[in-house]
Amino acid sequence: MPFVLPREAGLPPVTWGSYAMTTLGVLPLVWRRHRPVTVLVVILLVGGVYRLAMDGPGQPLPYAGLLAFYTVALMCPARVRVSVGVLSVAAVVASAGLETGTARELSFTMFCAGAAYALGRLQYTRQAYTAAVEDRAAQLERANRIEAEQAVARERARIAREMHDILSHAVSIMVVQAEAGPVAVRRAPERAEAAFEAISETGREAMVQLRAMLGVLREDGPAPREPQPGVAALPRLLDRVRQGGPEVSYEETGQVRALPAAVDTAVYRIVQEALTNVVKHAAAGRVTVLLHHEREQLTVTVTDDGRGPGGGGPGAGAGVGSGGALAGGTVGGPGGHGLIGLRERAAAHGGSVEAGPGPGGLGFRLRAVLVTSPVEVGS
Repeated sequence: MPFVLPREAGLPPVTWGSYAMTTLGVLPLVWRRHRPVTVLVVILLVGGVYRLAMDGPGQPLPYAGLLAFYTVALMCPARVRVSVGVLSVAAVVASAGLETGTARELSFTMFCAGAAYALGRLQYTRQAYTAAVEDRAAQLERANRIEAEQAVARERARIAREMHDILSHAVSIMVVQAEAGPVAVRRAPERAEAAFEAISETGREAMVQLRAMLGVLREDGPAPREPQPGVAALPRLLDRVRQGGPEVSYEETGQVRALPAAVDTAVYRIVQEALTNVVKHAAAGRVTVLLHHEREQLTVTVTDDGRGPGGGGPGAGAGVGSGGALAGGTVGGPGGHGLIGLRERAAAHGGSVEAGPGPGGLGFRLRAVLVTSPVEVGS
């Protein structure tokens, strides 16, 4: 303004040197975030030199010093803030003394400096809170992504188990019945007709179950609501195995009661897988299926009188349990998923699976324990 409007008589003239000095007291603010303490010291020194050595109208305003002090409060650790605070109090006292030397001047200057410091600490708290919220959001996003990936992996494993159980059982029964068909045609035509009926019935049921399961994966229509097979469907399953296969006995003992839907399906699939392997590899004449209900768990035991773990023939050499093909996998070969799938099913319900020789070392026995009470199972 002194360059635009005339100054009153008696006031010092306008000089470029004075304005250059006041500008020099503002330029250091460009580096205040990198060197806050240095910038504050430079601004205070420039202001002191101006007041002591120059007399022109440079209009030195206190805003640069307040902003530098605010930056120190925002960015510096406590020890540095204390040291700078002592230095600033001394500078404020000296500045008030050079101006009017009154308590009013000192109080006003101290109040402005204190307000700048308080705003700096307030901004620090706000930035820390914002950073914490953003970090928490990033952690939640990562956790959600990991959980989604794990959910996909679990669902893929579940679908693989269901596909394996359905197809393996159906194909095994159909192959056994088909192989027995020609023999039955020559020796007992009535049994041949039953074998062909068993093949068609097994195929139809497998298709129904596959269609229901794959329908869940479709996006262009509602998912089917048919329930998965459970314990109530076991007699029908055993009837199919009996046709052209071993003699199968079934019994439920203990505190027989309705099971949770997931456990109910798991029991059916475990028995289905065990019988599938008996039909494929055990060459058994008799199979016993026993469900023993207890207060908080259910034990499923499937025992056959076939070859057993050390037996020869198809499936031998597959490792422990080749007689039932369970320890080595679905078909008695490496890389199968029979026992793995059974263990996954049991573990999903807080239980376990044991497979090995039957009583007296004869045949093969599968024993699965499932928790039926509503408790948290291990993850």
